[in-house]
Amino acid sequence: MLNKSFLVNTSSKIQPYNKTINVDSDKSISIRSFLIGAVSHNISEIKNVLESDDVYSCINCLKKLGVKIKKVKPKHYIIYGKGLGSFYAKKNTILDCGNSGTTARLLIGLLSTNPEIQVKIKGDNSLNRRNMSKLIELMGEFGTIFLPKNKFNFPLTLISSEIPIGIKYKAGASAQLKSAVILAGLNANGVTNLIEEKESRNHTENMLFRTSKIIEIKKNKKKQNHIKVYGKGYLDPLKINIGGDPSSAAFFTALTLLTPDARLKIKHVGLNPRRIGFYNLLKKYGAKIKFKNVKKINHESIGDIYVESSKLKPIKANPIYYVSATDEYPILFVIAALTKGVSVFKGIEDLANKESNRIEEMKKILMQIGIKCKSSKHAMKIFGTSHLKKSNRKIKVAELGDHRICMSAVILSLITGIKAEIKNFETVKTSSPSFLKVIKLLGGKFEIKKTL
Repeated sequence: MLNKSFLVNTSSKIQPYNKTINVDSDKSISIRSFLIGAVSHNISEIKNVLESDDVYSCINCLKKLGVKIKKVKPKHYIIYGKGLGSFYAKKNTILDCGNSGTTARLLIGLLSTNPEIQVKIKGDNSLNRRNMSKLIELMGEFGTIFLPKNKFNFPLTLISSEIPIGIKYKAGASAQLKSAVILAGLNANGVTNLIEEKESRNHTENMLFRTSKIIEIKKNKKKQNHIKVYGKGYLDPLKINIGGDPSSAAFFTALTLLTPDARLKIKHVGLNPRRIGFYNLLKKYGAKIKFKNVKKINHESIGDIYVESSKLKPIKANPIYYVSATDEYPILFVIAALTKGVSVFKGIEDLANKESNRIEEMKKILMQIGIKCKSSKHAMKIFGTSHLKKSNRKIKVAELGDHRICMSAVILSLITGIKAEIKNFETVKTSSPSFLKVIKLLGGKFEIKKTL
């Protein structure tokens, strides 16, 4: 799965640039396309797929469950769907989700209500450390059994529910938990009801809108979204052309904002309103960011992002931004560190259960370059400066298995010119395999060293 381990060294500032780029395709939508295509009927066609380790993990798991998937040409796949409840595997077949939390949680949603399934689910070291207690509890409501009991991290054995019945769920900040419940509800008896207490990314719902009478979303009296999933239906095949990943685009946006006299156009990026909290937040504090040529394709907004270097004010991010900018918080911390004044980020407790504890790991990195930070379980305060003393400082990133931390460290080094040694960089291939190619195109210099 993951390529051989390597580290990346950087040591010089990037020069001003005026470029047009494409970023890697959206990972969330790529994974969901394969999962939903697998339980739809007939042939689904997916174009502009992200060909990354996380997506390959998803494809390999589905093939082990009897799903036929054919690659037509690079980034273009067809999926031969057999309908809901059609997964089959020999008892105790091992499904390896690699580094992909999305694959693990959403696939567990589908498996939980699939008849007569008993499989072992595992991940890499990073995924195996992550707490799955909320997911286990939710799928338990459908009647799914996880063994060993009272163990909340992978590897785990899943035994699907014999008679799954729709549940009621109040959804919070996690789109993955919400999607797992929706996908489990598709093959449960009756109706599964979800109330969105926080509006998280809605790619799963948008994909299911292709089929009528499967999913219904209305506002309740509190003006929250009430999602109804009607079980035991028939899913129409998908035909999807995936846009660029706004989370991947965020790193190049940050680089441009903080590099004097830099300009950038990022083409064909997914601009779903629930994914652009990063951009909305920065615009509020002086970032020159514009969305142009925005179109709706398959219920998803896609357009171009224009960015210019900007003089930013300190960021005050209240908890409302977290849901629509979850993956971008590490790079937001970098921006805050290099912006004069005190920036405050609240409602970030879920960052502790990502590929690493992103609050603590980013705090360590910023303190290495002399930036004062204060953190609690729920918040981070960063005392930023626009005049950083390089002296003999160095950024060191240990073997965390966290792609967003690695990417953030590269951007920090390129903006400041402070040397960086970033281990475990192969993990970036889980989400952004072309990251270093784009950095090179923009004029960034780095050195790759293979490690054992």
